[in-house]
Amino acid sequence: MGYQKENLDTIEVSPPDQYPVESPKALPSLQNIKLDEPSNDTPKGLEGSSLNNTQRRQTDNSKPVVNLKKEELAKPSSCGGNTGESGDAVTEKKPVQKKIARAKVPFEKGYSQMDWLKLTRTDPDLAGLKGKSNRRLITLEEVKQHKSTEGHIWTVLKGRVYNISPYLKFHPGGVDMLMKAAGKDCTSLFNKYHAWVNAEFMLEKCLVGFLDVSE
Repeated sequence: MGYQKENLDTIEVSPPDQYPVESPKALPSLQNIKLDEPSNDTPKGLEGSSLNNTQRRQTDNSKPVVNLKKEELAKPSSCGGNTGESGDAVTEKKPVQKKIARAKVPFEKGYSQMDWLKLTRTDPDLAGLKGKSNRRLITLEEVKQHKSTEGHIWTVLKGRVYNISPYLKFHPGGVDMLMKAAGKDCTSLFNKYHAWVNAEFMLEKCLVGFLDVSE
């Protein structure tokens, strides 16, 4: 069984008009395009306000912008202290209080502060009262009478009267410095050089009495 060949001459082909194809649209001419003019209308909500370049930059960057006048820029800054005519900062110097130097005298052998503490525990009568009470009132006139008597040199310290004769050689500043307190009130002199010293403890066994302030 064979296949018959069709005769190509008998095949009809439809004309191209029967299969319509859309042609491309023509591009508009650039000469016919018109650009809209920028509008001068103010948006609603911004009427009566003008945004300058600084305000727009501030809005875009969300950072505060400070406008300074020329007069303000020319003024010297007051931060960091006072300023002189040249505009340089001037720092106020606080007066420095100098510490009073104390001249210490080398202790003689057997006259250190430890030796004094041992003496206060062993000698029963460093005040020289010979059994009299050390609770009596003493006037300043009586104290003045005991400024050069050997073994009975008195002084007033914070309202208390002491016999400082036994302590002369034990004094770190020397005998001459301690003798400045003889026969008078030495409270101010004591506070000037060594206010931190516990004199009531150091001179407890040298107590003679209390200053009578009624006169």
